[in-house]
Amino acid sequence: MGDDTWRKAGWAGAAIGVLAAGAAAGVAIERLTVGRSVREKARLALDSEGPYGALRGTPGRAVADDGTALYYEVDEAEDPAPAPRRRRLFGRRTPAPVTVVFSHGYCLNQDSWHFQRAALRGVVRTVHWDQRSHGRSDRGVAQAGPDGVPVSIDQLGRDLKAVLDAAAPDGPLVLIGHSMGGMTIMALADRHPELIRDRVVGVGFVGTSAGKLAEVSYGLPMAGVNAVRRVLPGVLKALGSQAELVERGRRATADLFAGLIKKYSFSSKDVDPAVVRFAERMIESTPIDVVAEFYPAFAEHDKGAALAAFRELPVLALAGDRDLVTPSSHTEAIADLLPDAELVIVPDAGHLVMLEHPEAVTDRIADLLARVGAVPHPGPERPGRDPETADSRTP
Repeated sequence: MGDDTWRKAGWAGAAIGVLAAGAAAGVAIERLTVGRSVREKARLALDSEGPYGALRGTPGRAVADDGTALYYEVDEAEDPAPAPRRRRLFGRRTPAPVTVVFSHGYCLNQDSWHFQRAALRGVVRTVHWDQRSHGRSDRGVAQAGPDGVPVSIDQLGRDLKAVLDAAAPDGPLVLIGHSMGGMTIMALADRHPELIRDRVVGVGFVGTSAGKLAEVSYGLPMAGVNAVRRVLPGVLKALGSQAELVERGRRATADLFAGLIKKYSFSSKDVDPAVVRFAERMIESTPIDVVAEFYPAFAEHDKGAALAAFRELPVLALAGDRDLVTPSSHTEAIADLLPDAELVIVPDAGHLVMLEHPEAVTDRIADLLARVGAVPHPGPERPGRDPETADSRTP
């Protein structure tokens, strides 16, 4: 890297260091009482014993328009709903079983829906897929080599279309997306409104945004965040070209990295350590050059107009009230554009709300599926349903 890039990297590093001070302080306190080797052994124990992310389905591969192989898995319903349970929705019949398609967020993979997948397994047909360059999907072909281009949200929407064509070529669809996955659904609607009109019977947006992500402060002073934003794309690109060196650095600073992940993923103090470690593993597995390829897409994301395609559909808009990555105000903005949407703000929840408060998220998704006739309506007496787990602001 040239001197100018390194100088920018130094400024960005200093700024990021200040922004991470809270997490770093927590790690420093932990180091006073727990040795590094003990912490490493604890992480290894959680890796070997943690049950999360172990669910697997029937594998398949779709091919994106640039030739990238996209990995997906299908969980079939064991007892498809008989015809009388299916409904006519807004003038459409749903004669075939519904397929629920889950799209994950940035630096995650399909396993981030572990709890929801476990709850729906065998009840309804589901498709879980890995976004390009994430999980078991191949690295993006368009991003390869010295002439590679950054990923766009529009590209991700086209990727989702390829997955639907391969894994669910016909029949009604329910689309569920977290964070970047929700943006992917918006991009699909922007490019293929006819698919939404003809086949989609319900949508769930979880901790996502329709745009204006450049205004997010991540719970920090905006001046510092803006300073980092100005140089971060170039720094990430330069660091991506030194991926092996950076990955060694990430491993050497695993404690600080873990502290940052916890701060920006969860809000509750009593999150299961195995769940926290599960999130760490997913994020750690995302190479720095992939982080760099995707980062510019979020500043450019603006899909508020595309939401019009969902106006006549049952929509769930859900977020954690302490989400620092895509604040709940962005979910409220989605609900404002879709006035018939069910808006749910989950108390004491961060960005990975589906892992932090899985019952609240699963309950609301189940309600959405019941509304579209994909599963029997559970009714208020459903076992395990706790009306206090979510602050529902349904119009």
